[in-house]
Amino acid sequence: MRQVEFDGCGSRVRWTETPGAEPARVYVHGLGAASAVYHAHVAARPELAGRRSLFVDLPGHGISDRPENFGYTLEEHADALAAALDAARVTGAELVGHSMGGSVAVVLAHCRPDLVRRLVLTEANLDPFPPPTAGSSGIASFTEEEFLDGEYARVLDRVGPLWAATMRLADPRALHRTAVGLRRGSDPIMREILTGLPVERVYLQGARSGELDGAEALEASGVRVVTVPDAGHNIMFDNPDAFVKAVAGAV
Repeated sequence: MRQVEFDGCGSRVRWTETPGAEPARVYVHGLGAASAVYHAHVAARPELAGRRSLFVDLPGHGISDRPENFGYTLEEHADALAAALDAARVTGAELVGHSMGGSVAVVLAHCRPDLVRRLVLTEANLDPFPPPTAGSSGIASFTEEEFLDGEYARVLDRVGPLWAATMRLADPRALHRTAVGLRRGSDPIMREILTGLPVERVYLQGARSGELDGAEALEASGVRVVTVPDAGHNIMFDNPDAFVKAVAGAV
């Protein structure tokens, strides 16, 4: 395990990594998740093995610290991720970001283009203020006080055992602030950033999740949109074969 300070107050973002060839692949988890849990099983597949792989837990999640006096915006998460990559001496990486982690990866590519050469986004949030059914909106619909005073436990009961398994490892305050920041989005917004990036970009959409809004415009800007059959939001679990092919550049 490796770690580096990210907030100037002693708090540390942590990650595990496997050695291998450069450029590194950096796996970034979604809201209330953890990177190794969601990605280690696919990173070990023969098609992806042999590359240096980093599994970074964002602030407030997994094994990273969870400072109370931290905003947990997308930009702040991206800064923390940049601190980890700088400490690991990573440049020109392939970022594999799931859901909120994809949004953080997009912001990082905008703010620190030296760190990113390729993006693989798995149902990343691209727009602010998503529908109320989205996970981040459900959490952000409460005030911070309400969420800490009982709603966190009720959300854990509602999301089901898979998501709850990692969500319960996230700090409730950090989880709420991250959800609020994700719902607010970045400036410029993630979709606008993504369409203007000069790097290779792949967007994976699970067929069970329905059509991706604005897919034609994304493709017109050079984003490769791949609809993955037999998969919902968690494509790496639902259809790992297709996920591995996309990360490996075989689709």
